[in-house]
Amino acid sequence: MEKKVHPELKEIFALMPKMPISLQSLKDIRAGIAEQISQPNAPESPNVETIEKIVPGTDGNPDVRVLIHRPKNQADVLPGIYYIHGGGYILGTAEMFSQSCEHYAEQFNCVVVNVDYRLAPEHPYPAPIEDCYSGLKWFAEHADELNVDPERIVVVGASAGGGLTAALTLLARDRKGPKIAAQFPLYPMIDDRCNTASNEEITDERVWNGAGNRAAWDMYLGDLKDADDVPIYAAPARAEDYSDLPPTFTCIGDLDPFRDETITYVQKLRQSDVPTEFHLYPGGFHGFESFAPQASISQQLTATFENALNNALHIKQASTI
Repeated sequence: MEKKVHPELKEIFALMPKMPISLQSLKDIRAGIAEQISQPNAPESPNVETIEKIVPGTDGNPDVRVLIHRPKNQADVLPGIYYIHGGGYILGTAEMFSQSCEHYAEQFNCVVVNVDYRLAPEHPYPAPIEDCYSGLKWFAEHADELNVDPERIVVVGASAGGGLTAALTLLARDRKGPKIAAQFPLYPMIDDRCNTASNEEITDERVWNGAGNRAAWDMYLGDLKDADDVPIYAAPARAEDYSDLPPTFTCIGDLDPFRDETITYVQKLRQSDVPTEFHLYPGGFHGFESFAPQASISQQLTATFENALNNALHIKQASTI
């Protein structure tokens, strides 16, 4: 792994601790995340306000907590981002990504709804995706109240958030639910079978790897693990029909266990005539841009993603990203 990592990422990679993912390690990992969140962080943007809201669940599901990040003194009708955090379906909170969501609200002059969905193994599939659907449905139905253009709501998520993004667009399509202008499933976690070459190739415990991936999927699927009929809304890679999905942007490092499933996903989207932009970053491990944001390869990813996001938000009814 050390020989393959991009030169600009080698220094941070050498310092990263091992973090094996398992049911047994989950409690300690969550405790570490909670402690990290409690520490003083960068000051909030003076130009953005954050509001907590509990929105109703759909079809008998419980209510869902969301954080709404929007420009202060908003007067104009703005586009919207529906943000879904990552964490392997078993980790993470909306607060962990508040700073990113505030940045999007300010940078792109938009309203961001950041969903705090339930986590496995306590709440396995379908709880997380149902929470995400409930939040999106509320966002679209209350667009007027939020001063948001319902025709310009895009969905963004990375890792498991990317998997939930890909699942949500399938679910919204099939339920004839809210219109999604574009989707950004970044290095998405979409294939529960964990049988690709890249999943087997990445074994280093300093990064998200094949063994941890398998453990997280088992926790997410619960009684469905190892089933032949896992629903496409749990594992979007199992879908056979990708038609009528929104324009898509995705990217991934070539040392990510999700590399091969993402490439296959991109191919199937294009075969279904879905406008798709895809970038592969050599020597990039899972989430490398978060670990080394100052590296030029990370800045390249961020600039490319943000340019595509800006286009999707501000070019009304664009046919491509």
